[in-house]
Amino acid sequence: MVEDEIEQLRQDISAALDAEDNVEITKILSAINVAETALLLDSLPSQQRDSIWPLIEPADLGAVLLETQDEISDAKLRQLESEEIATIVETLPDVDDQADIILALPTDKLVETLHTLDEHKREKLESVLSYHEDTAGGLMNIDQVTIRADVSLDVVLRYLRIRGELPDHTDQLFVTDRHDHYLGALYLRDLLTNDPDDRVKDIMRTDIDAMHAHVSDAEVAREFENFDLVSAPIVDEEHKLIGRITIDDVVDVIRDEGDHSIMGMAGLSEEEDMFSPVLVTSKRRGIWLGINLLTAFLAAYAIGFFEDILDQVVALAILITIVPSMGGIAGSQTLTIAIRGLALGQLGSSNYRSLIKKEILVGLLNGLIWALVVASLSILWFGNFNIGLVIAFALVVNLVAGAFAGAVIPVILRQIGIDPAIAGGVVLTTVTDVVGIVAFLGLATLVLS
Repeated sequence: MVEDEIEQLRQDISAALDAEDNVEITKILSAINVAETALLLDSLPSQQRDSIWPLIEPADLGAVLLETQDEISDAKLRQLESEEIATIVETLPDVDDQADIILALPTDKLVETLHTLDEHKREKLESVLSYHEDTAGGLMNIDQVTIRADVSLDVVLRYLRIRGELPDHTDQLFVTDRHDHYLGALYLRDLLTNDPDDRVKDIMRTDIDAMHAHVSDAEVAREFENFDLVSAPIVDEEHKLIGRITIDDVVDVIRDEGDHSIMGMAGLSEEEDMFSPVLVTSKRRGIWLGINLLTAFLAAYAIGFFEDILDQVVALAILITIVPSMGGIAGSQTLTIAIRGLALGQLGSSNYRSLIKKEILVGLLNGLIWALVVASLSILWFGNFNIGLVIAFALVVNLVAGAFAGAVIPVILRQIGIDPAIAGGVVLTTVTDVVGIVAFLGLATLVLS
């Protein structure tokens, strides 16, 4: 689905939600696939999501939860009872996907859900859950096809016909001994293009190394990249075959790593929901604003060494770096969220106003909190109440301006054909610096002169 189609979908669903037309909403959802439904949920404010969740087909709910952002799926899972979650888990064919749902649960609900499943499914799940989620064992699926080395290709072909179907992304069959030790792999192309009377041991590849279950997911991704793999066998400490990893799981790892790198540059989590509640977002970002405040005060303290020379304007000269710096970090957090939303097709004309409103409220709340902190420290430092009032007001103005600019700049740059990921930071820095300095020195001129 291209960007214009995604935007049209959001507009259609928003209109149906405003009209409270559940029939139309259901019609729209039935016409799109699971990934598009997840993208739609990621793109909507939480109030609208709450209206859509009940209308998703129960058979698709598990797949949708896997596709949505972690924060959104976790919030939905917290609302469900253990029996409901167990039903969702049973709709997912792959054990690794089932494990992803289970691992997102609080400990008490995780245990309850496992006990709700039948013994066979619980044992399969526990075999994956015994490994850390960021390892090969945590990524693997235990649904693989194994064969013996001493049989003919004709026997293998007849076995596959009896089996009837293959697991998704099967490009090779794994060869094991009678004790399940991994020996090698037989590619399907070799199975189909060689004489049916040939033995598996004469055709199979023994140079395809298995990955150990405790290898990190980052190392798994590198192996898939380096060797152009579609699937790979996973073994335990005894070199017994216990599962396989497929390319779709590795793509998820790569995407998560990319999100982590991008969001981490602004001190944000890759699980950040674009429309998470104001208080939740303010708390997360407030921590990084506090860290930035420490560095800003360090710069201000260094300027304080010139107090004797600067004389009457020393307080303003010392504190002037704080306001632009705080506005810049607040704006960059919003800028990162907006650029990522545009890149993933989650942000467009139908929902960017909601993002702007939310970000302004976040900027205002964090501005008031940190303005109080900065004002108190400034009054204690210089013994001047007016100085504290001036910097507090300027800080609130610049954090709100930074949040607004961070949300608006990427959209404007995109509309005029400029890549916001390249130019957004430069424009934002200019806005926060100018607004911060004008607000700070302008009010200081009025109050202190």
